[in-house]
Amino acid sequence: MKKMIGFAILVLFIGIFIFNTLGPNDESEKQQNEQTANSPNHSEEQAGIKVGEQAPDFELETLDGETTKLSDLKGKKVILNFWATWCPPCQKEMPEMQQFYEEHHEEIEIIAVNLTGSESKASDVNDYIEEHEYTFPVLLDRDLAVRDEYMALVVPTTYFIGTDGIVQEERKVGPMTYELMEEMLQSLD
Repeated sequence: MKKMIGFAILVLFIGIFIFNTLGPNDESEKQQNEQTANSPNHSEEQAGIKVGEQAPDFELETLDGETTKLSDLKGKKVILNFWATWCPPCQKEMPEMQQFYEEHHEEIEIIAVNLTGSESKASDVNDYIEEHEYTFPVLLDRDLAVRDEYMALVVPTTYFIGTDGIVQEERKVGPMTYELMEEMLQSLD
């Protein structure tokens, strides 16, 4: 009897191991992304679009189903933020982004690019935005092409773009504060 119980437990552990190794890895990939978001390394911080470079243009769909192009915002200061609903540092910065947007949306644009391709379901994005009553523009990067072009592999990652379409300040990897956004408002041309 003890041998049978031991054998059953062994088979159970082997089954769990095989499932975790060969089964769907969406959850483990999400956990790895969360760990990466919480502990960026130096090589990631040095990657991406550099100060003085033209911000690559892109066109993405909004939550309302319309499209927005970055180049349509030329002539305006832009805070370009990459985020995901599952990212705790993103969740931390969003209330401050909302406050800043409410107070300064006429002086500077906030564009929040959601890494929709990393979400469990696309509807999670709309649900999250509605639940927290955020009103800044949210764009959906469904295939993560814009994330890849900007090398925003750790979220949140934020770029600061001047009226000329040039990245004018070092990008921020990690959550922004209200004070940082105010500083960027003043420093961007």
